[in-house]
Amino acid sequence: MKKIKQALLQSPEYLLMVAVLFYWVSAARIINPVAIGLLIILVLQLIFKNRIIGLIIPVILIGTSLYMLLALMSEFREFETFNADAQKLLFVGLAYFISTMLLSGMMIYKYLSLELKSTNIPAQQS
Repeated sequence: MKKIKQALLQSPEYLLMVAVLFYWVSAARIINPVAIGLLIILVLQLIFKNRIIGLIIPVILIGTSLYMLLALMSEFREFETFNADAQKLLFVGLAYFISTMLLSGMMIYKYLSLELKSTNIPAQQS
């Protein structure tokens, strides 16, 4: 069980990099400065494991995902009928943004637990 927890706590950055690559491919631009910047930030975070940056990145991603969910709902409301295009927009968009928020939440948990361990504050047992 402990190995599974360790594997899950190591995976958010890698899975977020996969999400950024999905965004890059779906944007259909060869040079995408936003995607390149996000990938660089995530790779640097994997290398240096800075606790503060490890908390800032997911908070920004959660805020951005919430904003994009609102944009997704706005775009979805423009469809007059629930056709195949509306289904694709809704299901792919919801899956992408909700998974990004869940991975960001895992990343927050990971770096908050590192913060608690480094300050020698015992974590509450549930």
